[in-house]
Amino acid sequence: MNQLIAKTITIGQLRELLEARQYEELIEELLVYYEGLGPLPGILLPFIESLLPFLPLIVIVMTNAAAYGLFKGFLYSWIGETVGSITVFLIIRHFRHIAIFRWIHKNDKVHKVMGWVEKRGFGPIFLLLCFPFSPSSVINLVSALSGVSLGQFALAILLGKTVMIFSLAYVGSSLFSFAENPIRTIVVAGGVTLFWLFGKQIERRLHKRDQADQVKEQALSEQ
Repeated sequence: MNQLIAKTITIGQLRELLEARQYEELIEELLVYYEGLGPLPGILLPFIESLLPFLPLIVIVMTNAAAYGLFKGFLYSWIGETVGSITVFLIIRHFRHIAIFRWIHKNDKVHKVMGWVEKRGFGPIFLLLCFPFSPSSVINLVSALSGVSLGQFALAILLGKTVMIFSLAYVGSSLFSFAENPIRTIVVAGGVTLFWLFGKQIERRLHKRDQADQVKEQALSEQ
């Protein structure tokens, strides 16, 4: 990608590319403009996504990697996402006694999940965070409301997000080469699908193990 400064890209040029249906060149120009803004948006957008989980993290990370390159795109996304997740954890942990969090805490399903997380700590949080399709906002919420320590949560976030964000950044940094190499696109798409299926399988196993533990506890209490 040519290293052009953001000021050289005008609305008129973008409109011309759009009207000419030169979409690949249009995307390249937008990525150059985005890169020209410096590292701040690359860090800030993943941070905001942690606070507003309806934003598409996958798109943000892949855009960062396509604009800044694999290493910088990964680094900026990782910094923003990990700092944002830990910030959310600290905010919820500090205000967990307010009415809305007390109400969430009393929910039976949430209470069971919190007990499960408290028993297992680092392991399940790390595994779930490794996968792009895991509900990070729910993990942050439940971890903060449970008895998981900040150290356990931070370690799981720092390591788990490394795996997840790097896999997305790798795909994002190679978007244009995928268009030129359909076989590579199929391989990566297959890899992402397997990643998702593997994550779901781990979730099912953890859920079955939790159910088995609950049955054992119930049997012991009845004795």
